[in-house]
Amino acid sequence: MGLGIETRHRIARRAALEISNGMIVNLGIGIPTLVADYIENDLHIMLHTENGILGMGGSPEAGSEDGNLSNAGGYPVSIQPGASYFDSATAFGIIRKGLLDVTILGALEVSERGDIANWIVPGKRVPGMGGAIDLAQKAKKVIILMNHTDKYGNPKIVRSCSLPLTVKEGADMIITEKAVFHCEDGKLVLREIMSPYTVEDVIETTGAPIVVDEHISVFQ
Repeated sequence: MGLGIETRHRIARRAALEISNGMIVNLGIGIPTLVADYIENDLHIMLHTENGILGMGGSPEAGSEDGNLSNAGGYPVSIQPGASYFDSATAFGIIRKGLLDVTILGALEVSERGDIANWIVPGKRVPGMGGAIDLAQKAKKVIILMNHTDKYGNPKIVRSCSLPLTVKEGADMIITEKAVFHCEDGKLVLREIMSPYTVEDVIETTGAPIVVDEHISVFQ
């Protein structure tokens, strides 16, 4: 089963706390696009998109959408003062030069070492890899937002990915509807649980060993 709208927004709200003043940030397709609506207004940050915007804002008010302005997922966005537009070659040049402080991506699987599989399920037609490989390799910090389990209840956080990899040891953080993990030295460190879940709930539905932080907190 997929996540409900409220749960998806809560994951995005938690991810937004990882963004601080002065950062250049890329938001991937899916739950990551929602993060733009939860970034504090007093922060001076620049949101980057692969389709050619630096200075993207959150979702526009209903009725004020501009058909020429969208994020990488094709959804309408607003623009911040000082924003700039450019072609995809320049957008990827920014990524490949390592100028992104944070990228926030979705994933199909993540391993205990931080390996990321997020571009294809074998046998299914997809439009292409997009910018996932470049983003996961070149951003200074990579945060994964995803369901804790797939639609069949199988863990998406595993010892070793079974799907084709996007990048090895690329993830720094994983945020799901149940927990917040940090990937440190090949281990998954559980730092937060998402209310109303418990540590036991997280352990039972995670397919890899977990180190539970002694100062674990609860995110409401």
